Amino acid sequence: MDKMEFRDKVYKAVRKIPRGKVMVYSEIARKAGNLKAWRAVGHLLAKNRNPEIPCHRVIRLDGKIGGYNRGTKKKIELLKKEGLKIKNGKIRSKFIQ
Repeated sequence: MDKMEFRDKVYKAVRKIPRGKVMVYSEIARKAGNLKAWRAVGHLLAKNRNPEIPCHRVIRLDGKIGGYNRGTKKKIELLKKEGLKIKNGKIRSKFIQ
């Protein structure tokens, strides 16, 4: 699988995360065809500027928010706006898809 194909699969998986839910980087990597490429998923999403790809809905495996190309505060704001509960920088597990 080449880089473009992997990127497209990552973006497709992220687009499918419903409003008010989140998914972890490793699950996005698995859906894109390479479970071990969770860091690559993070790098791809950090470069994304397309508002149709809701990168803010991707979090770390431990439930922590993780990074966001528009800043962590903005990511938290967007997630809360979608109804997610965040405590001490972590998402409550019932929101993780």
